[in-house]
Amino acid sequence: MTQDTLNFRQARFLTSAPNIRAMPADEGIEIAFAGRSNAGKSSALNTLTRQKSLARTSKTPGRTQLINVFELSPHQRLIDLPGYGFAKVPETVKQEWQKSLSEYLQHRDSLKGLVVLMDIRHPLRDLDQHLIQWAVDCDIPVLALLTKADKLKQGACKATVLKCREAAMAFCGDVQIEAFSSLKQTGLTTLEATLSRWLTGATPEQLDNEQPGE
Repeated sequence: MTQDTLNFRQARFLTSAPNIRAMPADEGIEIAFAGRSNAGKSSALNTLTRQKSLARTSKTPGRTQLINVFELSPHQRLIDLPGYGFAKVPETVKQEWQKSLSEYLQHRDSLKGLVVLMDIRHPLRDLDQHLIQWAVDCDIPVLALLTKADKLKQGACKATVLKCREAAMAFCGDVQIEAFSSLKQTGLTTLEATLSRWLTGATPEQLDNEQPGE
């Protein structure tokens, strides 16, 4: 963490909600984390906050069945959305997850940024692309993290990032693509800087000009 980034270590679990009606008041700024059930959302949140068990991780994809809310300050929150696309659960349960996910994305006014997590070995699948395009259509900036970057050699990792960045141009919006590894903390600095900008409403130049203690 640098002087230009927020202190994500102060994040604390606030609540788990089955739908937006059970969430905190729709005010302030929220940044949501979304992705397939095996994309590594919980690991990314734990790495960001330097807390090993803030977000619950499991070897069984699909464990996150609720909207989990983490508070940084009374008006700054991180949201862990239900995973999509792969989960060995009854179809009725899966449909309920998708309903709460869609409801949050379409009706939460405090949502000001979306982090989409995708396994770097299987990026930009149909559901990922639909989610990114939805955000672009709603004028919400997107940071797409290609997770588990440590699973590829450096050359293959760079090639995949470049290919995805080229593909992302088709969205015609504010879509940033970065490699990320919770294990090696690859891309962590970029994640911190981007979230800090979104959560404070500051421009990159304003963050660069801030001094310690201000």
